[in-house]
Amino acid sequence: MAAPVTDPATEKRSAPPEPRRERSTSPLPYLLLLGAAVAVLLALGYPLVRQVVLAFQDYGLEQQFGAPAEFIGFENFATVLSDPYTWEVFARSIVFCLVTAGVTIVIGVFFAVVMMRMSTWARIFIQTILLLVWSIPIVSSLTVWQLLFDTRFGVVNWTLERILPPWPDDYNWLGQATGMLTIASIIIIWMSVPLVAFMAYSGLSQVPEEVQEAAELDGAGIWTRFFRITVPMIAPVLFLIGLLQIIWDLRVFTQIKILQDAGAPLDETDVLGTYIFRLGIGQGEFGMASATAMIVLVLTVLVTLPYVHQLFKSDKEMSA
Repeated sequence: MAAPVTDPATEKRSAPPEPRRERSTSPLPYLLLLGAAVAVLLALGYPLVRQVVLAFQDYGLEQQFGAPAEFIGFENFATVLSDPYTWEVFARSIVFCLVTAGVTIVIGVFFAVVMMRMSTWARIFIQTILLLVWSIPIVSSLTVWQLLFDTRFGVVNWTLERILPPWPDDYNWLGQATGMLTIASIIIIWMSVPLVAFMAYSGLSQVPEEVQEAAELDGAGIWTRFFRITVPMIAPVLFLIGLLQIIWDLRVFTQIKILQDAGAPLDETDVLGTYIFRLGIGQGEFGMASATAMIVLVLTVLVTLPYVHQLFKSDKEMSA
């Protein structure tokens, strides 16, 4: 007897739906996160609470030696925000952050793209160099860069003097704000590019080769494939890289402070980190320093909100 012939379409319609994958309700992930959460609260909780309290108090040198602190409400915030120099520092910090972060991302993504097209041994060699650059301590790096830009013995002045004959051989990079901030930006970019390159490379490695090959067969050029296919597919990675880089560069302190101590003008090179340091440690105005730090914290949270929103949106899409 012949087997009955079944219609594939009918069989597909009558097939039972796949069971919906339920989320795990195990408490284990929460228990694993509990230790990290407790450590973060102990390490950051008290300083943050103390900073909030100081922001609403008149806390100076007298209070450091036992005098009671007076609650003054939002007076510290009003004093800081009414000072024109504060807005100058904010503007300088934002411009410095955006320029440095933008150049860092461009160079880092370029290295990632180049590594994708390298042979295995060449890629390992470049990755090793980038890892060594990223692991060098900040103070050691700054010492080397200061020698490179030294007024009398620096290689940079020696080279520029021969490439650009009008260039003075004793140009003082740290003597004016533009030169000093240029050095600081170069140092920060040099130290940040490795991590950006590694993160971008991990994103590029997830792009399917079949998509690239199909676009190439359709006649798409290398730039079209990169900006129309590669960039949209790694957009979440690039978004995270940009967000982290902006936060890091907005809070930069060590590079600027060491270059200032080397002779750079303070008032013309202050960024938010050094400005808060000068208010608190330098001038003893701990209340005003805490108020400025709170403003920076709010600014950082506002910068982070789009990424947090994207995380919740992705989590909802995965659970749907």
